[in-house]
Amino acid sequence: MPPSLLSPPIAFGHRGARAHARENTVEAFKLALRLGATGLESDVWLTADGVPVLDHDGVVRNGMRRRTIPETARAQLPPHIPTLEELYAECGTGFHLSLDVKHDPAAAPVVDVAKAAGHDLTMLWLCHPDWEVAAGWRATLGDDVRLVDSTRLKRMKQGPERRAAQLHGAGIDCVNLHHTDWTGGLVALFHRFNRYTFGWDAQFERIIDGLVGMGIDGICSDHVDRLVDVVAPSQQP
Repeated sequence: MPPSLLSPPIAFGHRGARAHARENTVEAFKLALRLGATGLESDVWLTADGVPVLDHDGVVRNGMRRRTIPETARAQLPPHIPTLEELYAECGTGFHLSLDVKHDPAAAPVVDVAKAAGHDLTMLWLCHPDWEVAAGWRATLGDDVRLVDSTRLKRMKQGPERRAAQLHGAGIDCVNLHHTDWTGGLVALFHRFNRYTFGWDAQFERIIDGLVGMGIDGICSDHVDRLVDVVAPSQQP
């Protein structure tokens, strides 16, 4: 198969090192990097007072009451939920960062925080399940930040070639699919339109190895140790 557009592919620690530590905590993110991850993955929300924070579900408990993060101030959140600023303060900026934007208003503040931290915006990947929504961010966020269509193959009603052309035309840099959706031919198709390809939920070495063999550009796994064991040798000539 042709080589990936990014060689070696980015090794994303899913919600940090999720298989090894409590997900979406500073400890999990730091551990993922220590294990060799070249990228971190998480989900981002904006608090009621405008702070980007990293959490999957976006719901917190206060006694018997459940509240969403967008209606809760940062100071009222559990201490294990980190802000994006805290992530950069603890982990630096020498890694790719893929964020599922679960709360659309968070996109611009995320970029502001990344800029303030000195993160190279070409290493910041903002994912959304609706590529047209993400395309609308381009004018506001600038040309450097990477935008990602995070979807499934079955949702491409007009077919993947049509989607690849749409993403190219709209300035969406990458498509992110479950590992079971990818084939070598599909990777080659999106590469033909110069779109990056990411695969997620790759938990076993045989799956990771298969994705690497297809020429995929980024792989997301809970098991950072397994991921690095497969991806690192692919860096050798």
